[in-house]
Amino acid sequence: MMMISSGTAFQTLRLAPSLFKPPTLQTLTRTLARHRHGLLRGSPLLPSLLRAVSSPALQPSSPAVEEDKVVAKPQWKAAIDFKWIRENKDVVAANIRNRNSSADLELVLELYEKYLALQKEVERLRAERNSVANKMKGKLEPSVRQALVEEGKNLKEGLVALEDDLVQLTDRLQQEAQSIPNISHPDVPIGGEESSVVKKMVGSRPEFSFTTRDHLQIGKDLDLFDFDAASEVSGSKFYYLKNEAVLLEMGLVNWALSEATKRGFTPLTTPEIVRSSVVEKCGFQPRGQNTQVYSIEDTDQCLIGTAEIPVGGIHMDSILPDSALPLKYVAFSHCFRTEAGAAGTATRGLYRVHQFSKVEMFIFCRPENSNMYHEELIQIEEDLFTSLGLHFKTLDMATGDLGAPAYRKFDVEAWMPGLGRFGEISSASNCTDYQSRRLGIRFRPSLDTSPTNLNKGKGGNSSAPTQFVHTLNATACAVPRMIVCLLENFQQEDGSVVIPETLRPFMGGLQVISPKFK
Repeated sequence: MMMISSGTAFQTLRLAPSLFKPPTLQTLTRTLARHRHGLLRGSPLLPSLLRAVSSPALQPSSPAVEEDKVVAKPQWKAAIDFKWIRENKDVVAANIRNRNSSADLELVLELYEKYLALQKEVERLRAERNSVANKMKGKLEPSVRQALVEEGKNLKEGLVALEDDLVQLTDRLQQEAQSIPNISHPDVPIGGEESSVVKKMVGSRPEFSFTTRDHLQIGKDLDLFDFDAASEVSGSKFYYLKNEAVLLEMGLVNWALSEATKRGFTPLTTPEIVRSSVVEKCGFQPRGQNTQVYSIEDTDQCLIGTAEIPVGGIHMDSILPDSALPLKYVAFSHCFRTEAGAAGTATRGLYRVHQFSKVEMFIFCRPENSNMYHEELIQIEEDLFTSLGLHFKTLDMATGDLGAPAYRKFDVEAWMPGLGRFGEISSASNCTDYQSRRLGIRFRPSLDTSPTNLNKGKGGNSSAPTQFVHTLNATACAVPRMIVCLLENFQQEDGSVVIPETLRPFMGGLQVISPKFK
């Protein structure tokens, strides 16, 4: 079952039994008047409430807290099912451990209990205020009316204070809970990347009767790249593509778009600058440590690292008709990544760069169909790479390699002779309702036309409650790594590179990239 599977947060949560005996109205109002910034420090209300609403949003509460600190208001709120998290605490805790997540479940649960308690007290004071207001209707003795006026004034002051603290506590709860990762599929291997399981192996390693070259040497010999000039112009890990490499990029993009479109995907080009909040809602950390996201200074915008982000946001804050699902998109975009912390031989050349072209598939679907569409996406990837004649393996990635949004992720790794090992060329993730709860994307189930329902009246279940869609994403073609694969796997002894037959129609019929100088 999903971690976040019920109604909208804070609107549909049931209150837990009170965690404290409410103070009297007289005690409450006097305390609030004296301690506006130190909420109920002397009352039976949970004594660490002040810490909960005034500590920095990304740090656990500490014994000593400055009273003037205020929680930063989150830019957005996710419809997180806190009740489900509380009822499945052990499952959520194990999942956090298995994913090596830094989420603090105990703090989230502590804040949630305080939230429920404070919300209950707010509702009690609202009821008392309404009761006092009703008593003041009609004729009353002056002394009675004056007493009610004073009581109403005290209630109003107390309520304003509590409501303000409830807002701060709600914001803190959101900040902490948003870091909890999605629940993992029960079949996902537990452990680090080395624990991932090979799902399929396709083809075999190419055999060469000559000393092979890596794509950097091939590109130099065929005059396909210029890393030196790009380094002067833009910095390291940028590049110019030249000559047939440009045709190869365009051919790969058009080939991937064509193949996905044949399978019912709607082609898109996307914005490549998006709001930071949309990046966060999709499960990325634009301003976290070692982030892969380029943020634009003095704005709330970022460069995209994948078209998954703008495509995920295309239906943000909307209710989709059931009849429209599934919605399948295939998007071309340029992608930008900082590659913070990247090191090693795999960073050379085109394997790991700051800017690249990519064709991405994305699906919005009903919850019960997401596993099926996940299999469909990985099948499309396997068909694409098989048609190019690549040797690759499909991996069911282990928990330690899953990003926060992924319920399950399959990676495809292709053999790269220059590296002497397999290298990742694509992935396909089922994110269930993790992203849609943050992006606010729902659907309304269609009218049930079964005989049983038709007897219930003309309206049927047309007013059925909305549900969150499931989202999935998969790489159709990450251009630089595909170029690496093609150059290294199809190199010839005379220095040329054979173009796979599948790509030739998209490259003007070009069959071979030949040396220009002899």
